[in-house]
Amino acid sequence: MTQDNSCCRVCSRGLYSCRWRAPGGNEKKNACCWFSLVTLVSLLSLCWMYICLVTFNDREDVNWKGFQILKRWVNWFMVLIIISAVLTSYCILLLLFALVQVALREQLNLHCLHKILLCFGVIIITFGVTGFSLHWQQEWPIVPLSLQATAPFLQFGAVGALTLLSLFIFQGFHTAKKGSKFLISVVFIVVSAAIFLCPLVITSPCLVADLPEKPKLIGHRGAPMLAPENTMMSFNRSIACGVTAFETDVQLSKDRIPFLMHDSNADFLLRTTNVKQMFPDKNFSYSTNLTWEELQSLNAGEWFLKTDPFCSVSQLSEEEKETARNQTIPSLLQLLNLAKQHNISVLFDLYSPNQKDDTVDTVKTILSSGIDPSLVFWLPPAERNYVNSAAPGFIQFYNNESEMLNEEGRHLNVKYSKLDTEKIRELRRNNVTVNLWVVNEHWLFSLLWCAGASSVTTNSCHLLKEMDRPDWVMGPVAYRMIWISVDIASIVIMIKLYIWQWKTQNHRTGREQRNCTSAWNEEQHSPLFE
Repeated sequence: MTQDNSCCRVCSRGLYSCRWRAPGGNEKKNACCWFSLVTLVSLLSLCWMYICLVTFNDREDVNWKGFQILKRWVNWFMVLIIISAVLTSYCILLLLFALVQVALREQLNLHCLHKILLCFGVIIITFGVTGFSLHWQQEWPIVPLSLQATAPFLQFGAVGALTLLSLFIFQGFHTAKKGSKFLISVVFIVVSAAIFLCPLVITSPCLVADLPEKPKLIGHRGAPMLAPENTMMSFNRSIACGVTAFETDVQLSKDRIPFLMHDSNADFLLRTTNVKQMFPDKNFSYSTNLTWEELQSLNAGEWFLKTDPFCSVSQLSEEEKETARNQTIPSLLQLLNLAKQHNISVLFDLYSPNQKDDTVDTVKTILSSGIDPSLVFWLPPAERNYVNSAAPGFIQFYNNESEMLNEEGRHLNVKYSKLDTEKIRELRRNNVTVNLWVVNEHWLFSLLWCAGASSVTTNSCHLLKEMDRPDWVMGPVAYRMIWISVDIASIVIMIKLYIWQWKTQNHRTGREQRNCTSAWNEEQHSPLFE
């Protein structure tokens, strides 16, 4: 087999160009432009995959949005993750094949099928970014927040990638024309300097010498990964996680009984109960459309086993599955009795079209339960003055920092992306209790732990309970020494690669000149010239 038809060349040529024979010399048109597109789409797909992974913590928001539109629970975010992973893998592999083509000095003739798929990938990413911006814009602050957890390691990865790619860059530099050499040099130096020096602007709360106390855990609707949300089974499972508070949502029935249910307004029972089977000819838009007896007749656990919203049902034993299958909607009084028994606090919101009357009845229920008032974390803002006068022992939590400061409060409950890590530290220095919701992923919990958050509301209390330390903590001096060492090692390796490539190119050029001279001499001594 000739060098042009070696196994490596044939495979690389076939996978990138879908051609198994060496192309003719006139097929290089626009090859450089398509190689640039492959590189660009690969970088875009990596960025998009990163966005999908860091927003995975809030995947239920996307699934809930899909349920509101289609009235059917599907794990839409997992579908998005799979599509993004396939796209990213394809683009990265195509880029690797292109680099192999460059290393083998093969022509970069991208096949039309790859061109179509690349354009299709750009369309997918464009639709994804547009969808985030229009319908899920509150997730964008998570990206810079996540960089505080990942930036040091992304920089190390970028240094490694630059070191590996430098071999191909030096090869192109030595074979380029004089004007192109200058452009390649400038771009390479600027990009290298940016990658090597970016640790100077990297900040992270985990670059700290003294680690704050681990945040306390608050069970979001109990332990919804281990049991149907807002059921007594769910709250009992969260007790085993060591939660310090139950988080739930309260609504009132037609006969004024406070009960636990998150979904509200139109079809509020559709997702988590069998209301369509029990009342097929009725549509319930408000909790006050049903009596407590009617609510008790609904099954609140079967949906969990059927839809498996967190892909966790397989972890349950048969006995636990049977218990989940028989869950019903609990009343607020049942939860208060459980909290009183285990000395656990209760944090809740109140969903109601009639906040005034419902607040009065809810406060009466709490006071009649006999629970210690200091275990009640009151969040609804509408009738806070009445609550302060009727139950002064309740702990007032605020979902707005300015409102908290105006009323001289000391307890804040907000979405984790609403506060940056420096703001969390500032509030904690001012003795403000900061609870952040909903925190499920290890990296996010680690970051908020380093920032000094007081507590987090979580779906995954059983996972966060097992964490003894954040995923990573590093002293600023140690990090500085590491990134400087990595940068120096990379520079040394690239210098050696440049020298090796320069010698190889000179050797190849000299050999070609000798071959040309030898051929000319043979031609001069041939019989035709005698």
